[in-house]
Amino acid sequence: MFGDLTRIGSNFHAYESWTNLKKTNGKIGQIQSRLSTGKRINSAEDDTSGYALSKNLESRVRGLGQALDNVGTAKNVLNIAEGGFQSQMSLLQTMKEKATQAADGSYSTEQRQSIHDQFAALRTEFDVISSDTKFNGTALMSATAMTFHVGEGSTDTLAVTLGTSVAATVGEDNTDISATTLATQAGATAGIALLDTAIKSLSKSIQNVGDNNARLSSKEESLSLAISNTEATRSRIEDADFAKEQMSMMKLQILQQTTVASFAQANSAPQMVLSLFR
Repeated sequence: MFGDLTRIGSNFHAYESWTNLKKTNGKIGQIQSRLSTGKRINSAEDDTSGYALSKNLESRVRGLGQALDNVGTAKNVLNIAEGGFQSQMSLLQTMKEKATQAADGSYSTEQRQSIHDQFAALRTEFDVISSDTKFNGTALMSATAMTFHVGEGSTDTLAVTLGTSVAATVGEDNTDISATTLATQAGATAGIALLDTAIKSLSKSIQNVGDNNARLSSKEESLSLAISNTEATRSRIEDADFAKEQMSMMKLQILQQTTVASFAQANSAPQMVLSLFR
């Protein structure tokens, strides 16, 4: 529909140019907003379905990120526990060495007593390591059961139970070396076999920690990959493509200038009606 130039009660062409100018200015403002925030979707109005999807993806990314932090913390806990177990293993190896020494018939009773005193001191230190191995105030070497949240879902957990490790119950098999004596040759001989059992028992505890750490490392890798892929999907939906937006901006700026020129011409056109009165 076109307006009649000689009917000046309504300047249809100027109104049409003004309407188009408002639309162009609105689009320019939207692009300027995208360029200033870096996001294609700044409100639900920009893309309602895209907004909902991007927020769901953002929630997943943040959940996965926290789960990744939890995995790192869990590995720290297990590394502390393993450090305590390894220190105890070193003591057990020395204690077995002392038992082997005391079992030799060339030593006197007094000498064996001296060896036993050293053995007893090492055994006391064994228990001290157990009580001192803690994380956030929680003793890790007293049959501690811990559940780590290692995923974004409510059921993505890893339960770990660390074996008790004191002289009375060493490692997974709860071997008791608390009554072992090296003061006699017979006691030292029996102690060798008992300490061998304790070493094997403690080895199982260390293996348990290693197995769980391996699971956490695998989980860490899968979480990192999931975060990267989910974030890439969210970015494609929500973030602005600067090259595309800048190209659109140049087009709209040219259109804005031509619309302003058209608006000016449409406003001046009715003045030609005055020529009819000359």
